[in-house]
Amino acid sequence: MSKFKWLKEFKTFIDRGNAIDMAVGIIVGSVMTGMVNSLVKDIIMPPIGLMIGDVDFSQFFVVLAGGAPGEHYNTVAEAQAAGATTMNIGVFLNSVVSFLITMFAVFILVRAINKVRSKQAVTTRVCPYCKSTINIQATKCPNCCSKLVAEEIVPPQPSDLERGIKNAAKIAKGQIKKIAKLGRKSR
Repeated sequence: MSKFKWLKEFKTFIDRGNAIDMAVGIIVGSVMTGMVNSLVKDIIMPPIGLMIGDVDFSQFFVVLAGGAPGEHYNTVAEAQAAGATTMNIGVFLNSVVSFLITMFAVFILVRAINKVRSKQAVTTRVCPYCKSTINIQATKCPNCCSKLVAEEIVPPQPSDLERGIKNAAKIAKGQIKKIAKLGRKSR
């Protein structure tokens, strides 16, 4: 029976949703990677190369070894066809720009999700003596037995989106009352 314990754990792992969340993340990441690479290679780098002086960054390379002595190559493909070993600095530069754009997009996405997400009630804290996590209302640490002062539980806080909707509803309600009052006066 214990032989197949890992199968039960695997089923629990899948049932929790972690595997599905991970799969969705990988699929979205691969699609986003293709899109960002195209954005960098086809949209962003050509104007930058034009401003610098008609430079194609993907063809910015240094011949390290091999190839014909004294030969000048116009493209990476030419150099590699001649047997040269190249350091493709432009391709790396495109990858760096792609990475920065991807990280900025992920930052914006996480920031937006955090604004929509409600803040949960705070029910734990860290013991100032042993640094273990304990209940916020504890008067004695169960780990190091230090005497503590109980703190109040901070109730759940509405998200920025919920507060904004509530404020907009309050303003709209006030405006509707004013319009109704004006309508009654004009009769």
